Amino acid sequence: MKAEIHPNYIETTIQCACGAKYPTRSTVKDLHVEICSACHPFYTGQQKLLDTAGRVDKFKKKYKMK
Repeated sequence: MKAEIHPNYIETTIQCACGAKYPTRSTVKDLHVEICSACHPFYTGQQKLLDTAGRVDKFKKKYKMK
């Protein structure tokens, strides 16, 4: 590797809006994110799929799916 062309790789903390903190290494000192795996609905099991206006049923009817 060439000297003095690479950024400094330092220890940092990623902090979520929910309060979770994750220690890691990065070129940025501190990172603040709005959502993480601890509060994201997909990973916590709170995500709900919505069928707006019966589109899935309409599709199944149209193509005769059970």
